[in-house]
Amino acid sequence: MEPNKQISNPDCSTAGVSLLNKFDMNEIMNCMQCGFCLPSCPTYRQTGKEVASPRGRIALMKGVAQEALQVNHEFENNMYLCLGCRACETACPAGVPYGSLVETAREVVETNKKEQSKSPFIRDIVFNKIFKHPKRIDTLGTALWAAQAAGLQTLADKTGLVNMLPRPMAEMQKAVEKVASPAERKKRQKIVKPADQPAKLRIGMFKGCIMDVMFYETNQATSRVLAKAGCEVIFVDDQACCGALHAHSGEKDGAVELAKRNIEVFEKADVDFIVNNAGGCGAALKEYHHWFHDDPEWKERAMAFVTKTRDANELLTELPQIEFKNSLDVRVTYQDSCHLAHGQGVRNQPRQLIRSVPGVEYVEMINADSCCGSAGIYNITNFDMSMRILDDKMENVKKTKAHLIVTSNPGCLLQMKQGIIRAGMQDEMEAIHIMDLLDRAL
Repeated sequence: MEPNKQISNPDCSTAGVSLLNKFDMNEIMNCMQCGFCLPSCPTYRQTGKEVASPRGRIALMKGVAQEALQVNHEFENNMYLCLGCRACETACPAGVPYGSLVETAREVVETNKKEQSKSPFIRDIVFNKIFKHPKRIDTLGTALWAAQAAGLQTLADKTGLVNMLPRPMAEMQKAVEKVASPAERKKRQKIVKPADQPAKLRIGMFKGCIMDVMFYETNQATSRVLAKAGCEVIFVDDQACCGALHAHSGEKDGAVELAKRNIEVFEKADVDFIVNNAGGCGAALKEYHHWFHDDPEWKERAMAFVTKTRDANELLTELPQIEFKNSLDVRVTYQDSCHLAHGQGVRNQPRQLIRSVPGVEYVEMINADSCCGSAGIYNITNFDMSMRILDDKMENVKKTKAHLIVTSNPGCLLQMKQGIIRAGMQDEMEAIHIMDLLDRAL
């Protein structure tokens, strides 16, 4: 790589000065180019290319920020090949906040494309017309339930019609299990109280957007587990998507808008803690204050929100241990959520909880904290690379000889379900969320 080389491409243009000023040069210059990050990077391990590593990408960002390189297709591809798993942050001796740097790089890419009117129509649909509107996501969930109830998903599989879908979608749908019906969702109790003790804490449940559609029952299980631990759990109305999908895709304005909505509704809820069960969402929620660095009023409100935010694993290990009634008698391994382990530093708590379940034989997996290849919508936008990473992961999964592979993030859970199918292990192994595991033992 030659970071100071000017790349000429007639289809590309250099971003304006105001755009380039988005980069934090202090953070970029903190990268010592030591290369400690290289072994931890999934895309570097797969390709062996410097530009597919955190060090190489930071060098490209530096080149763009100093106007030695252009914001072109090559820059865009290298930024979006990154999974955003942040394993490099754990490995970095200088503490470079790579996750926020790559978010800025993607924001620069997308802002530059909008200025040139090159932003794809589909991005507007996804980021502005769907994920900013919880009721529309709920409607899509109802449409999926109707298709499943009518047997359309099964019919498409049996007749091969599913192959008319793009390959990433065709393969992913095999891992999608039945979603909750509208009638079942209407039965949800907005407040779940402990059955056998006074409530110690008042918890605001952050239910997520996709999480509450695809894994509705996991949210219900989480509320039952928290209630068993002595918490009063409230499903707060009018909450929105956490904004992680927007932030990771260069749509920072949309992420900030969603963060403001969530801060406001949880301020009104007056809860002791805001609890989530999705590593990706949780990392975003805990970084809200960084999104308002130039807005003192909202930064203070965001900081108060962040101070109350906990991953469910974190909070449960801070409370008295739950007395489980059921012995599960299974061999279990754990796949870290990248944004829970590398983004939030929550590693021991899930393992502690799994080991506390009666009848569980826990076995640690080799490289459990290495990304599974899910990374939000990466397994759709970068399908081939995602599947290479997943297939390598499944080799380590097989060595555990576990009956259950447990995760703490909906994207990881879908990816591991897909990995089990690709490996032909459906009769030997099940992938489940950690809150579902705990709920089974209540």
